[in-house]
Amino acid sequence: MARKNRRYPDAQDRPLNGSFSRVESAADGEYVVRTIPAARALKSYRCPYCQQTIPAGTPHIVSWPREAETAIDSSGDRRHWHTGCWQRHLR
Repeated sequence: MARKNRRYPDAQDRPLNGSFSRVESAADGEYVVRTIPAARALKSYRCPYCQQTIPAGTPHIVSWPREAETAIDSSGDRRHWHTGCWQRHLR
């Protein structure tokens, strides 16, 4: 019988913490950051910096406070940013 290569049946079921995350420091604290490629950007979001929509299919950044990384449900702490807006936020 052939082996299935897909570990998670849906992109939304993948865990957010993992080897593709990095920690970045901003003036308001440390954040766990992950780059979302266009192929995995399945929904639209509102950027907290510019308040504009990030359309589905647009590569962007998702971040959450580092201290929330150990919380049981930190999904409420995650924010999706335009890549340029995130870079401006770090300054």
